[in-house]
Amino acid sequence: MRKLVISVLFVLLSLSISMFAWATDENQSAEEKQEEKIRGEIAAGILSAYIWRGQELSRRGVVLQPSIMVSYRDFAASLWGNLDTDPYTVGGQRNSSNFTETDVTISYSRKFGILQAGIGYIYYGLSGSTAGGADLLDSQELFVSLGLDTLLAPTLTVYKEIDHYHQWYGTLGISHTFSLQEKIGLRLAVSVSYLKSEDAATYPEFDQNSVAGDKKFNNFHDGVFSVSLPVAVIKTLTITPTLSYVFPLSDDAKYEMKGRGLKSTTNPSDRGSAYFYGGIVLSYTF
Repeated sequence: MRKLVISVLFVLLSLSISMFAWATDENQSAEEKQEEKIRGEIAAGILSAYIWRGQELSRRGVVLQPSIMVSYRDFAASLWGNLDTDPYTVGGQRNSSNFTETDVTISYSRKFGILQAGIGYIYYGLSGSTAGGADLLDSQELFVSLGLDTLLAPTLTVYKEIDHYHQWYGTLGISHTFSLQEKIGLRLAVSVSYLKSEDAATYPEFDQNSVAGDKKFNNFHDGVFSVSLPVAVIKTLTITPTLSYVFPLSDDAKYEMKGRGLKSTTNPSDRGSAYFYGGIVLSYTF
């Protein structure tokens, strides 16, 4: 039901943006209207795993990740989901739904010379793998971002969870796309992160045996290295094969990533703490 409500709210938001755009001054120049038109993207990813902030959230099934984004002027809204084709849990519990997550993001960004600054809000609708099929508690975050329109496009984003899992999560990333051919590129991206928990009950530090303790996590967390090959089939349609490697940046992160891993073993420290995954993403812009 929550996912239905979220989807309805997103549709209403999209319609509101459309009506606002339609009601703008009809005397604008063609150039101004072009700049202020509603833009968007519909995408679908088919990936071998779902890894989020270093956490292994799927194991043996392919995941499908559809999304839609619309933007108008400096505002944007998106709806994203994760469909696990074969949900897996260490204890073999029944999953409440194959559609394990639905996220709504609303953001605003402005450019000041080479500086891009933004703020936003994310609602995570979760229906995780828990005993009896009960949903996990949903999550909400606020975030701010700063990026530079220069070599390697460095971007810093800081997220603050404000609902149930009180924590700060910051990530610094760089990326660059090389042109291999008129319609083919090679994109390399690297990011590092830091996580500071404010509640040991909902986000604890894990000990050397990868067992949750009573301390708050406060250390460097996960790093990600990604390689993708965007291929522009036509002007509005792109197919992008992608491959990512996720790894811990500290011992604390390694213990935690093992403790939260899904490998079926009686000893959590025997689980993995680094992951390769990849797939294909199709995107259509309008």
